Amino acid sequence: MSRGRETLRFGPGPVTRAVIWTVFGLFFLIPLFSMLEFTLRTAKPGVYDFSRWILVFSGTTTRYDRIYQGLGNSLVLALVTVLIVLLVLLPTMVLVELRLPRLRRLLEVVCLLPIMIPAIVLVVGLAPTYAVVTQIFGSGTWTLAFAYGITVLPYAYRSIQSNIAAIDIMTLSEAGRSLGAGWFSVLTRILVPNLRRGILAASVLSVAVVLGEFTIASLLSRVNLQTSLLLVSQSDPFVAVIFALLALVFAFLLLVVVDRLVAARRRPAKGRPS
Repeated sequence: MSRGRETLRFGPGPVTRAVIWTVFGLFFLIPLFSMLEFTLRTAKPGVYDFSRWILVFSGTTTRYDRIYQGLGNSLVLALVTVLIVLLVLLPTMVLVELRLPRLRRLLEVVCLLPIMIPAIVLVVGLAPTYAVVTQIFGSGTWTLAFAYGITVLPYAYRSIQSNIAAIDIMTLSEAGRSLGAGWFSVLTRILVPNLRRGILAASVLSVAVVLGEFTIASLLSRVNLQTSLLLVSQSDPFVAVIFALLALVFAFLLLVVVDRLVAARRRPAKGRPS
């Protein structure tokens, strides 16, 4: 008679996990509810209404056009920054992993370096560079994506690298090449689908960093969401908090969506024979 094998599970129990999730939930949600409560206040203590929210989304005033301009600029910046990560960083990491493994440590140091350098120091070095960038590409706000591509390097690199370490891209690429696929097909049709989890995480983290960036845009005299919120907050702090709250909720929802997508892909199919 065969005996079923018992699987040993290590980690916190259900009660401990519930406590951890409760603590972290309160840690993140209490500030958000405080921001919401602040935007609903009226002149009478204890009385709340949604008049400010209605005014912001009614489109009946031009007082907040600068915020919408900054929001549009930040979304464009986020898109261009993600494209830089996908078109420059991802192929470089794959190339180093497959062909230049001796440069792996050097690439890691270069990619993690921006997280150790304060933004104000980066701006000092970027200011002369952007004098040349302005001459070539113009002074549009979208050019900030070149600087943001540097600031998001540590987060994007770690996200993609953890996924690369979890699969054998050398075997996958050699299998594709042996079947007659070119390097471009190997990258786009074999490696990218297997690296989807890391790419999604890197993209979401890049968007979150761009939406929250202030120092570089301010010192380089560009208008993004955070600089426009600062200007509006001087005359209407309630509206500035409304848009800041919406930006935080948007970034949080992106993280939740990516987490659910990754969890769905890793969940084993039901009914699969053991």
